[in-house]
Amino acid sequence: MTAADRYSFRKATVNDLPLLAAWRSNPHVRAWWGSDGSHDAADLADPRVARWIVSTAERPFAFMQDYTVHGWENHHFVKLPKGSRGIDQYIGDPEMIGVGHGTAFIGARMRALFDAGVPVIGTDPHPANERAIAVYRKLGFEPFGPPQETQWGLILPMTARQ
Repeated sequence: MTAADRYSFRKATVNDLPLLAAWRSNPHVRAWWGSDGSHDAADLADPRVARWIVSTAERPFAFMQDYTVHGWENHHFVKLPKGSRGIDQYIGDPEMIGVGHGTAFIGARMRALFDAGVPVIGTDPHPANERAIAVYRKLGFEPFGPPQETQWGLILPMTARQ
């Protein structure tokens, strides 16, 4: 069974808002995503961002989003080629951390994006988030410039190409 077969991605809906809020309240998520609130119906309706609930064996355990990097003025990935996407995610269920799911489901989503014709995928972990950076490197991401302060906080821009 491949990673693509082990993980399912379904669009997040308003019915998922309580689950997302519960996941965002976990200390391991708050450490990197902050405590400034969770998603709302307007976020889910934003056409620039595709938001996903990730499951394995029909068990939802993670949130992932991919977005057009050209949807915001002065975005740190605006110089990437047309059609490039950015990704962000977290494992919400604490029991699913540290057992390889992150690398596997992120890799599965990357393959789907590349198969759909996305030329470059960007991600922007906090420079101190060593665990995330190690996972991204394992998946082929490399730094795309130095750490920088953005409207979303301090980030290390990273990109991956097919």
